[in-house]
Amino acid sequence: MKKYFAFFKLRFNMGLQYRAAAAAGLTTQFVWGFMECFVYRAFYESDPGSFPMTFSAMAAYIWLQQAFLMFFSAWTLENELFDSIREGSIAYELCRPISVYDMWFARSVALRLSRAALRCFPILLLAILLPEPFRLHLAASPSIWFWFLVTLIMGLLMMVAYCMLMYVLAFFTISGDGLRTVMVFGVDFLAGAIIPLPFMPETVQRVLELLPFAGMQNVPLRIFSGDLTGAPMLRAVLLQVFWLAVLIVLGKCLCKIAERRIVVQGG
Repeated sequence: MKKYFAFFKLRFNMGLQYRAAAAAGLTTQFVWGFMECFVYRAFYESDPGSFPMTFSAMAAYIWLQQAFLMFFSAWTLENELFDSIREGSIAYELCRPISVYDMWFARSVALRLSRAALRCFPILLLAILLPEPFRLHLAASPSIWFWFLVTLIMGLLMMVAYCMLMYVLAFFTISGDGLRTVMVFGVDFLAGAIIPLPFMPETVQRVLELLPFAGMQNVPLRIFSGDLTGAPMLRAVLLQVFWLAVLIVLGKCLCKIAERRIVVQGG
């Protein structure tokens, strides 16, 4: 475990060095968050009372989404891992007495945590200080905070496990670019990043809530905003646990197959 924590710590410290990139990302996320709030506000004012979420819950959903964007984005990947597979330098990793999958998993978690750490607090602070009706209202119940943090961590691990499939499947392709495009495309929509799942038609919503993508951000954001409670919340948490286990087991199995079949050419 210590060796994987060492990889985690190294990647986390490296990620904290990119402060200029984080500042640029903050500006983009502020603008995008305000734009979304204003767009949804226009819809809410045009037809009050016909939406599945209150505007206060919608505002919380938007600002939390922006604050933890690095947790939820499928396009936050390490290009050097794809390069190591394509160029053959993965041979050095295979010589180490470690699990390649576990090492990459630790690195990926650290990458997302470091990028989120530089951005989430300024965004949350600004969102709390905004005037009504756009401000972020903090959850008053300790149980909401507990389930939000639990599902937020689960969502992060689910996204990392999903991205790990991209790395592992790159072993079986000449280039990982096409695979990455296919697997990233549509994830934001299925996870509720573009439109929250409660706004979907009821039949579509039921199907999407059973897929692993819903647990990546839809569940924690709706729990914090108060839109997901009681039995549906517990059901969503159990689905998170189930899909996380499935994604990790699938990734580990594919990684073992790839390690047995890999051939590094050149010298």
